[in-house]
Amino acid sequence: MAKPVIYSTPSCVYCKMTKAFLEEKGVEFEEKDVASDEEARKEMIEMSGQMGVPVTVIDDNVVIGFDKGTLEMLLEKKDEI
Repeated sequence: MAKPVIYSTPSCVYCKMTKAFLEEKGVEFEEKDVASDEEARKEMIEMSGQMGVPVTVIDDNVVIGFDKGTLEMLLEKKDEI
């Protein structure tokens, strides 16, 4: 199972909320700073069609923004596997 990936920027409040939520759940994740990493920014835009952050990828699922309900559902599904 791959770690979730969060595409974020240092000043994004919703990015911080997403990371805090995952940390609270004890989930290890990879963070990609799209403000300083052009390759990560291109990757995020191609995958999500979005330029805004956060974009969180859990397995093949893309979550745009801080959507606590969707994140919880995907993490529960991941635990069941």
